[in-house]
Amino acid sequence: MTYFSTSQLLEIGDVPFVSHGEKPTRRESLEYFRRVFESWNLNAKFYELVEDVKKKKDHFEVHTSKDKYQAKTVIVSTGFYGLPVLMNVPGEHLSKVRHYYDEPHPYVEQKVAIIGAANSACDVALELFYRGADVTMIVRSGEISERVKYWIKPNIENRIKEGSIKAYFKSEVTKIKEDTIEINTPDGHLSLENNFVLAMTGYQPDFKFLQKIGIKFTDDPEPELIYDDTTHESSVPGLYLAGVVCGGMRTNKFTIENAREHAHKIISHLIK
Repeated sequence: MTYFSTSQLLEIGDVPFVSHGEKPTRRESLEYFRRVFESWNLNAKFYELVEDVKKKKDHFEVHTSKDKYQAKTVIVSTGFYGLPVLMNVPGEHLSKVRHYYDEPHPYVEQKVAIIGAANSACDVALELFYRGADVTMIVRSGEISERVKYWIKPNIENRIKEGSIKAYFKSEVTKIKEDTIEINTPDGHLSLENNFVLAMTGYQPDFKFLQKIGIKFTDDPEPELIYDDTTHESSVPGLYLAGVVCGGMRTNKFTIENAREHAHKIISHLIK
């Protein structure tokens, strides 16, 4: 996850926050946001999938899996975890293959293959290693990604160097079986014993949904969403974009730190 300082958190609202470490943990952050939610008595609808947003003459109709709502303004802040990037290899459908990581305890003493070498893959590899899993990383490139957080990169590289975490670079998964994972490496084909595969191969926004509601994209190999950078209003009047979703396929462009200004821009435009 992306971390942020206590001072940044306290700007969100007058809600007490105490972190027990140098950076807030995921649990601490979620607890803080829960308190903000309760303190401000926010009106939220849980467990409703937004299926469509239709622009009417002077309002929007927001259709969900449970109901229909009207709104003068809509802000899309869905992030980029909508859909995982699939490996498209035989066996990817098996129940032992996961594209989302939750917590480490199901993997204790298990042989876990982690696919990828970006932030998510490195975070998961380290957490599972420290919880007692037998971790193997399978990486298409020749090294850990330069995008990995500066305090994580040396740690994962040192664990690989000392052999605590095994890593196969310039390698690809060719097939996944119930008890093994097959990979091609520079030294040839290997069949590794395996209990779980965590495919940290990245995610992408739900482009079909965004296109459906009228959002436009740049014509690039890694398309970004088109919006007014000063207000974050999209080409649909009254429909705004905020957060990492703005970067489209450039999922490293925005983080919690540099996307915090999006809300200020949107609200400033709305209250004019």
